[in-house]
Amino acid sequence: MADKAELRQQMIDAFEGANYPISSPMDLVPALPNGPATKFESGDFSMTAMELNTKISGGDFPYDSPEAFVDDILEQLEANDYI
Repeated sequence: MADKAELRQQMIDAFEGANYPISSPMDLVPALPNGPATKFESGDFSMTAMELNTKISGGDFPYDSPEAFVDDILEQLEANDYI
């Protein structure tokens, strides 16, 4: 089982370097340590940033902070039974 707090921190760390507000997922790519191949892992959950982009809806852009963006991602992952 995935630890949501651990995933949240991994994602915030990865996405916080983007220039906020962001208006699309492409605004995040330069901030990611390994680009789209940046991986988020906790327990039995493992997904790259690219996989996240294909598994969840596009989000409710724009986002003003990494926390708002990550909280939305986590809600969508939960709603779709990924975590």
